[in-house]
Amino acid sequence: MRLLLGCVLALWGLALGSSATGTPRRSTNVPRGFVTTKGKQFELDGKPFSFVGANSYWLPLLLTAEDVERTFETMQQAGVKVLRTWGFNAINATELPAALESNLTYYQVWNSSQWILNDGPQGLQRLDHVISTAGKHGIKIILAFTNNWVGYGGSDLYIQWIAGDNQPHDVFFTDPRIISSYQSYVKTIVERYKDSPNIFAWELMNEARCLSDTLPAGPSCVPGSNTLKTWYKQQSDFVRSLDPNHLITTGGEGHFFWKNPAKYWFDHTLVSDYNFNGQAGEDFDHDLLLPNIDFGTYHLYPQSWYPELDFPGSNWTVESWGLEWIDDHARAANAANKPVILEEFGVGGLKNKTDIYPSWVQRALDTNHAIMPWQFGELGLTENGGNRIIKYADAINHGASPNDGNTFYINQTAVWDIFTRAAKIQNARSG
Repeated sequence: MRLLLGCVLALWGLALGSSATGTPRRSTNVPRGFVTTKGKQFELDGKPFSFVGANSYWLPLLLTAEDVERTFETMQQAGVKVLRTWGFNAINATELPAALESNLTYYQVWNSSQWILNDGPQGLQRLDHVISTAGKHGIKIILAFTNNWVGYGGSDLYIQWIAGDNQPHDVFFTDPRIISSYQSYVKTIVERYKDSPNIFAWELMNEARCLSDTLPAGPSCVPGSNTLKTWYKQQSDFVRSLDPNHLITTGGEGHFFWKNPAKYWFDHTLVSDYNFNGQAGEDFDHDLLLPNIDFGTYHLYPQSWYPELDFPGSNWTVESWGLEWIDDHARAANAANKPVILEEFGVGGLKNKTDIYPSWVQRALDTNHAIMPWQFGELGLTENGGNRIIKYADAINHGASPNDGNTFYINQTAVWDIFTRAAKIQNARSG
């Protein structure tokens, strides 16, 4: 473990990100094995690279090399080409004794306005192993730098320790001290892996919003304030100044800020739709135009986003709303002339998955998306006899990786086959 002084480190980084030479740009001559873009297409070594990927935040939390290897073997057999996982895992110092006792993976420890990096065998060395094992199986990694949500030590820990109590969530995006600390961690991760072809892309944040699950939005993060767009610009330029070769993306859910946002009736009231009115903070159409945002990401969870509309007999359906959401993002990506990934999507219930996923996946294939369902599950894990509580409600249970209700496993053949079929189609489109 070593101490990093956040304010000094990333004030230097801020200067880099706003250098007098102008906005840094991605290299046009990247090393072999690095993914690039050409218009709306991903490319690998000059050939088209279309793919089905996987989300598995839990992989760096595994304790044994054998279970990591087993998981990547299953992914490779399923045709997975890209894995998205967390490049963050932070705890408070009060959690450290329990983490040491349980062998929990952690990368940062907070006990003041400075954090301590754990680059040891219980820390970043586990992430090292995941990234190197991915490469052995021909799989590349999208690595997210932090989380909008509280899980595994997201952005609100920066707010808690640096800005203090009674702050809105969006100070994460505007407070220079917080930006400095975030950038010092980003610099640590980027410099650790920037020469690796196993990295597909850097992701600025998982699901950035004006609010979080523990803190509300403040008055400076409202529709039209461009708070997130400004932060996306600043941080993507900063990452590009560190790494001219890898792709960069937002990690956002793909919320829109439309002049005439969608509306729906609920409880005798015409409601302006949060996903389209800018209240979340994103402006997908314009965020995607930023020079160092190389491709778009968006997520798809209408079942949980619209519980008030999803009831028996409703003329609104999860499936049809999802198809429109896919089309909306395809149009935006076409306008920006950049690739787009349907980066997370999920519904609860096996029947819902088998009924809905085929049409969503086909629409994504028809509109030249990359496809990454949430989330990939593994069976037959052996650590602690196949049973271990990891953190929160996350657990390995009878050899099965954590299941949040959206997880799918190889023994759910009807669902599994949807993605293996799509993977074969994407592979045939690739060079």
